Amino acid sequence: MSKNLTVVEYVINRLADLGIDRAFGVPGDYSFPIDDAIEFSSRMKWVVCANELNASYAADGYARRRGAALLTTTYAVGELSAVNGVMGAKAHRVPIFHVVGAPSTRIQRAGMITHHTLGDGVYGNFFDISAACCGVSAKITPDNVITEMERVIHEAFRLSQPAYIQIPEDYAVMPVQGIPVKGKRLPHVFRGKSNPIEVKAAVRAILARLKKAKRPIAMPSFQVKRYHAQPQLLSLLKRTGLPFTLTSMDKGVVDESHPNYLGLFAGKDSAPASAGKAALSADLILCVGEVLEEDFNVGSWSALLDPARKVILGPDYVKVGDQYFTSCMLPDVLAALARSAPRVKRAKHPAPKFLPMVGQPHDPISSAALYPRLQRFLREGDNLVVEGGSCMFPCASLLLPKGVSYEGQILWASIGWATPTTLGVALAEPKRRTIMVSGDGAHQLTANEIGVMGRYGINPILIVLNNGIYGVEDVLSERGHVYDDLAGWNYHTLPAAMGCRDWFCTRIETVGDLESALEEARNHRGACYLEVMIPETESQPLSKKTINRIYKTYAK
Repeated sequence: MSKNLTVVEYVINRLADLGIDRAFGVPGDYSFPIDDAIEFSSRMKWVVCANELNASYAADGYARRRGAALLTTTYAVGELSAVNGVMGAKAHRVPIFHVVGAPSTRIQRAGMITHHTLGDGVYGNFFDISAACCGVSAKITPDNVITEMERVIHEAFRLSQPAYIQIPEDYAVMPVQGIPVKGKRLPHVFRGKSNPIEVKAAVRAILARLKKAKRPIAMPSFQVKRYHAQPQLLSLLKRTGLPFTLTSMDKGVVDESHPNYLGLFAGKDSAPASAGKAALSADLILCVGEVLEEDFNVGSWSALLDPARKVILGPDYVKVGDQYFTSCMLPDVLAALARSAPRVKRAKHPAPKFLPMVGQPHDPISSAALYPRLQRFLREGDNLVVEGGSCMFPCASLLLPKGVSYEGQILWASIGWATPTTLGVALAEPKRRTIMVSGDGAHQLTANEIGVMGRYGINPILIVLNNGIYGVEDVLSERGHVYDDLAGWNYHTLPAAMGCRDWFCTRIETVGDLESALEEARNHRGACYLEVMIPETESQPLSKKTINRIYKTYAK
């Protein structure tokens, strides 16, 4: 690495060291030095998104599959447009480096009035807003860029959260002061060191509980992926034979083809129901990572786990009853357990099964007919991106083939997330097939990112459910409100209108239409857009019993 790099060149190169090869964002005048550095970099490519919010979602998707992402926006108007997406990444522990170009220090020191401000000559107010969306933040100068980038990178991965990096326009083009650092690629970045004494004590406490348990069960969390602990978890499951369930938020952490897998835990909506019974009757619940009992994640709190039965293996701590062990990194604790944990006696549980096929070719399309066919359409190694609307509930019940990744945003649940996220996921892993499922209400928020997909030549399969309403809102409130109704779009014509070429696009009205469309999508070499016309009489893919329970949960 040249010692004559400018500040912004160093920042971009340092992030490229991590394996990031795409920059998502929208250019702006204060960020022109950043924009130029990306354009002229041999290690980074631009992905110019339709707006900053979409760019933040796309960066989220890329980071979920590659371990980290770069998002760049301009000062104030750009960065604040991205706040929602960055905060969602923080909630889901996704490391995104948000690099923002600020007005020059000359303008700031003089208190001059310039655009993208409140007209008061104050330039530090927006930093605090963007920094609050991240786990770590920094104001970069030529003197501190080397040390600050190391601190920011370390903290972003230690916390598995976004990082905010602000660079004034004049500082960006100044030469770096100091000796540049050549970094490591993910996942070899240092994330924290365990205390061997604490790990040993924690494992001893876990084993004591495990040996006494008669009905133990494991519940791996999405944090296993974020902290790169999947190999150690698999070793533990193989050694012990521990049965495990997954929540909606944690799907894809372990292959659902694994012989120890019992099914989805979602309170009274568990699938199969035996998976819920196994979790609720367990006398020891080994939470591998923090399992969040958030309302959407556990069937609207319809059945909560007994805290006294939980043993929690956090990202950097272990909690066993009243005992709390610090400096215990999750991969190290799992590795130690895998070397010493006993084999457990497993009760017999029914294996999870595919959803049963219903409907004849001439029947109108319905959710009951859609999801079993979607399940059989999935193949080994797919990426499945699911929107945070009503479709997330039946998609969570799908039994995933080996190696299928499942990306959702059930905690932050910002509708519109899935469409741009699909762009990021597909760019991160272009050799894998990427499939998106979204309702029409969410899709309308960010559908302009379809044109960006066409521009960069990715080939996703977009499945958009047209039921004419904000479906998830219709469940959470009294039904029939006019504010839940949507403007009618001809969705399957959007790709052509946005300049996409060689896409297979169709509208689906019958079961036969769906079967034909899925077969075409299976063989089509380009992107696909399937508009599924869910009947107005069936606004929800959920049972009446579940809908009534959800409504009662949130009723005033």
